[in-house]
Order: sequence, then C-alpha cells, then structure tokens
Amino acid sequence: MTQIPLSTVRPPRFPELVPLVRPTVEVDAELELAFREVLRSGMLTNGRHVRAFEEAAADYLGVARTVAVSNCTTGLMLVLRCLDLTGDIAVPSFTFMASGHAARWAGHGVRFAESDPRTWTVDPEALAPQLPDVAGVMGMHTFGAPCDADRLQELCDTRGVPLVFDAAHGFGSRYPDGTMVGGKGVAEVFSLSPTKTLSTGEGGLIATNDTALAAKLRTAREYGNPGDYDSRLVGLSGRMTEIAGLMGTHGLRTLPRWLDVRRSLVERYRSRLGALPGLEFQQLPAGAVSSYKDLGIRVDAERFGMDRDTLAERLHRENVSSRKYFSPALHQQTAYLDVPAGPDLTVTEELASSMITLPLYSHMPAELVDGICDLVTELHASG
Repeated sequence: MTQIPLSTVRPPRFPELVPLVRPTVEVDAELELAFREVLRSGMLTNGRHVRAFEEAAADYLGVARTVAVSNCTTGLMLVLRCLDLTGDIAVPSFTFMASGHAARWAGHGVRFAESDPRTWTVDPEALAPQLPDVAGVMGMHTFGAPCDADRLQELCDTRGVPLVFDAAHGFGSRYPDGTMVGGKGVAEVFSLSPTKTLSTGEGGLIATNDTALAAKLRTAREYGNPGDYDSRLVGLSGRMTEIAGLMGTHGLRTLPRWLDVRRSLVERYRSRLGALPGLEFQQLPAGAVSSYKDLGIRVDAERFGMDRDTLAERLHRENVSSRKYFSPALHQQTAYLDVPAGPDLTVTEELASSMITLPLYSHMPAELVDGICDLVTELHASG
C-alpha cells in the first residue's frame, strides 16, 4: 500500500471547528447576583422574574400580552388546544419538524402547504384551495423572514379559520408595515432556545392581542389548573423557570444592538458571495426586516459547480459547520409518511434538496465570515 507522506497532507483551513450557531449571552455582576437571589429564594419557576420578562417582551413586541412557556413546541400545542379546534391544520412542509409535531400532539391531522420559491415561506395562493378542508392555518417565518401574514389573514378570514404563527425564528423581525413579528394572527409563538437571537437557555413565548386567550393559556401551562386543583382543561406542564425569565429580561436590553451586528454579518456574506453563480439568498418582502436566525443559501449545482451535499462535505473537511436545512422536508419524514398526498410540493422539495445554512451567530467575528466566504469562493473555483 502506498504511504502518503505526512508533509503532503494539508491541514483543514480552520484549526478548530467553526460552529454553525453559538448563543450570545452577556453575563454581568447584576445578572449573577439575580441568579443567586433566585436560587436562595426557593421560588424557581413561574414567579416574579417570569412575569417581569412577559411584561418587557410584550412592550418590546408591541402586543397586549405574552405568555412565557417552557419551549416553543409546547407553546404551539397549548395555543391549538386552547382554540378548541377540530380538524386538520395546514402547515408548511418546508419547516422544522416541531411545527407539525405540535399540531399532531394537540390532536390534529396536518395538511402540507407549499412554499414561495423566493421567500421560502408559505405561499398564500397555493394554500388557498386547501382552506375549505382545514380547521386552522400555521404560518412560519422561515429563518426569520416574515411570511405574508396579511394575505394569509385575508384568506383565513374568508373561511373563518384561525391563523397561528410558528414564529420560532422571528424574535426581532419586522413586518413590512413596520410592526414587530408577534402581533399578527391569533397568536405568534417564539422559541428562546440556544440557537435563537434571544435565548433563555430553553424557553418559549406566546404573543397575542387576545387577552382572554392569554388568560386561558396561563391556566393551560399549569396543567389546566387555575390554582384550586380542579383542572378546567387538559393542559400541560409548560412553565418557564425564573432563571430563564431573568435571562430573557437581561437579553432584551442588548438585543437591538446584537440584531444590528447580526444583520451586518449577513450583509457581509451577501456582498462577498452574492456574485458567485449558483448561490441564491432569501428574498424579503419589501420593507420587511429579518432576525436572520439562520443564513440560508440555495445551491444550484449546475451553475455553482457542485451540489449542496458536496459543498457541505467539502466545508466539513475544512472544519466549517453547515446544515441541510430543512432536509428532508416535513412531508418526506418518516413520521409523516402516513399523511395522505396533498398539493404539489415541488418548490418545497427543491428547497429541501438545495438549501444549506452557513455559520452565523451574533458575536461572530467579521474576519471569520470573510474566511468562510474566501473558502466558498475557492471551492466554487475548484469545482
């Protein structure tokens, strides 16, 4: 067997693995002191710090109420349960699995909705023919790009079905009308997990302008128990911890600054990679602002010189993380193969087979972005 001299083996471009995401958490003396006070108090969940976070978040989002929960999936499940719906929920297939899981765990079937090839969010016009057959619609702000909420609302209003948003990616995004993502539909549900622009470690937040629904949700997150041990509905254990509430309130103070930094990093990616043939960036609706929870890029294999999977593998060799997001699409996943065939999902399948996300986190050094862009440019040139 021929031995390859060690001197000819080139080390990876980056000496350490570049993470796809990393939580941006600023810990100061004030936060550390508050942590210690919570631990000494014995009140570890759903107390005054959670309530303070709910109030601060409602103010930031410009909504009447927010309800803090243990995670986004639980929040979606509770919203669907509290709406007392019967029937299927229309869910985009180009989404994270939790969107469909929440509907199923709440007792609903799912109907898969097609996505727009430019914005990668649910296509309202493709959804319209399905509306007579569903009990509700779930929109999704893919990678933080606001979907066409107003058009979706118009369509839902014509059929009298509620519109709920899986806003897991959308904290800090703005709609074209200038309002924050969080105030559309019956409710919008955010994720606050470590990969999100605002993180509480683990957690979720339901935003709504329906005060009666918010009150019902507060009971539902306590097993449906309003406090007298006589449950009014079949709820869940969906409470947020006091530590998470503290992290949320603390993180809100600096979130606008970090969102600006994050958007500047995305613009850096766009300016460095936008001219390469075969790479396509997400289009935002005119006037909309994305949180850029993820930086997604579509790879056209013929024009770029290699397909998405090959690019991912070559990035991995150079210690650069990436993700084939969302691949497989929801309707292609094993857990959903029993769902009857629905509308044409050609766009969804094309997105799922060509999409890749590159490293992005709010405190990511700009020179690291430049290095990744240089690498992608070289990979394209080498074919």
